[in-house]
Amino acid sequence: MDDELKPLDPAHVENILSNPPFVSIPGISNVRDLGSYPSTTPNLITKPGYAYRAAEISGITKEGAEKMMALRITTVFDLRSDPEMKKYSTPVPTIEGVQIIRTPVFRSEDYSPESIAKKFELYASGTTEAFMKLYSQILNHAGDAFGTILRHVRDRPNAPFLFHCTAGKDRTGVMAAILLKLAGVGDHYICHDYSLTRIGREPDREKVLRRLSKEPMFVTNTNAALRMLSSQYGTMKAFLELLKQKYGGVEEYVKNFCGLSAEDVSRIQANLAVSTRSRM
Repeated sequence: MDDELKPLDPAHVENILSNPPFVSIPGISNVRDLGSYPSTTPNLITKPGYAYRAAEISGITKEGAEKMMALRITTVFDLRSDPEMKKYSTPVPTIEGVQIIRTPVFRSEDYSPESIAKKFELYASGTTEAFMKLYSQILNHAGDAFGTILRHVRDRPNAPFLFHCTAGKDRTGVMAAILLKLAGVGDHYICHDYSLTRIGREPDREKVLRRLSKEPMFVTNTNAALRMLSSQYGTMKAFLELLKQKYGGVEEYVKNFCGLSAEDVSRIQANLAVSTRSRM
């Protein structure tokens, strides 16, 4: 088995999960704060305690809801589709004081058995080329969903929010990369943030494998299922290159696909960053 597919040392995982950028919200895995990353603009960092990424929130506990309120997260964007939630029995939870906004990346018709089989086949290969096909599909379909999140950043710079898909890896990873790129974060940090999902998802490893074992192509191929969980630094590096070469870069993407103006982009960029001097 490839090293990447082997279980990680539990003590190492626990140590990483106990420290930033990871955040503990009981009942939700792979939660992290996109704040405190350095911008390429001197003396600027991404705003701490503002934008959070995560895996599905359906299992949030009472303690988790209290933690969410303590973090002042009052808006959650759910990137999943209805068929996906039904398939995995992971409905939208009710969290007092939190507005959950449905922002599916893919429409229902994209979840036909044939479409799902093709997607799984690409994921299971685990190759960078396969992930680029998938991430290009995400970019092509996600304009409305990502635009809704970006307008929140434009209009509500003091209202912390969380966005998530099922694993908090692909759709969430692409959205996180767009936010960080807009904030002027260097590619190394964006790739590192993406790669942290490997650790963030480790506590759910067995649950994910049980879920995938119900899919015909994974019944006898655990390695293929594990490759779906892959979140390598190099994959995000390739994605950032794809974003630049195929879509003209992050600013052109959000203008052309999310319907944002140059003025919107400037305001979003300003709202994502804070001065390091103000923290001294």
